[in-house]
Amino acid sequence: MTSILTNNAAMSALQTLRGINNDLQSTQNAVSSGLRISKASDNAAYWSIGTTMQSDDSAIGAVSDALGLGAAKVDTATTAVTSALDIVSQVKSKLVTAMEGSVDKGQVQEEIGQLQQQLQSVAQSASFNGENWVVAAANDSASVVSSFIRGTNGTVSVSTTSYAFNTGATGNVLFGSNSGTIDTTSGILGTVDSTVGASVFSLDITGMTGGQISSALNMVQTALNSMTSMGSRLGSISTRIDLQTSFASSLKDSIESGVGKLVDADMEQESSKLSALQTQQQLAVQSLSIANSSSQNILSLFR
Repeated sequence: MTSILTNNAAMSALQTLRGINNDLQSTQNAVSSGLRISKASDNAAYWSIGTTMQSDDSAIGAVSDALGLGAAKVDTATTAVTSALDIVSQVKSKLVTAMEGSVDKGQVQEEIGQLQQQLQSVAQSASFNGENWVVAAANDSASVVSSFIRGTNGTVSVSTTSYAFNTGATGNVLFGSNSGTIDTTSGILGTVDSTVGASVFSLDITGMTGGQISSALNMVQTALNSMTSMGSRLGSISTRIDLQTSFASSLKDSIESGVGKLVDADMEQESSKLSALQTQQQLAVQSLSIANSSSQNILSLFR
């Protein structure tokens, strides 16, 4: 039976066309955005996981930046220690030269004095972003961000690597600091040796005897040993930062890959689907047109 009030064929064709149009819109969105799941209504569970992990990915990126900043601080301190080691080694050589009785100790002291001033210059210059790891106050400390951690219970935290400063003769700073000003009476180079009555920085051999110079030589060697240990500790921190930086980079890549598997669109599949839906849309429009024209055919019966 054909009715001019109710066109069941047209309603069926229209419903089919609406479904195809909805699927076509979703496919076009996936093709244009590259995302299979771009909003919670697409897949609430995967969208939630992807959003959380993308947030963590951004945090790990910030940790990588902080690690780079920490590495720069440690590298600056390491450069200063390396330079200071070379200068103190030269002071040691000058003392060995002064052991010869015929050498003018005043001239040797003039050279040592220039080296001492250079030590202070090196220490003061070893600052990065306002932090100096070779000039610090007693019992002070510094830290660098080392990792971002998400616990199994959903909590997040940031861990740091700390470095406590020791301003003693066998500590881990070249000079101490007092109210932000360099203190040349403390630290490896500034602490006075009780036997010599002077520090590496304040040493003056002008009126010294051979025995006193020998004691000064031992003091300088002790300073070299302490500076070498200081350099080793800085090197250990630098190595850990490098390892953590590499791990953070790999972890970031893994998270991005994992999130991509959850929410990214398969472009080959979506392309094929788009072509098929466009064809279906054309056929559905044609089918709706045929269904709508059936009512017009009834007019011919009344002619």
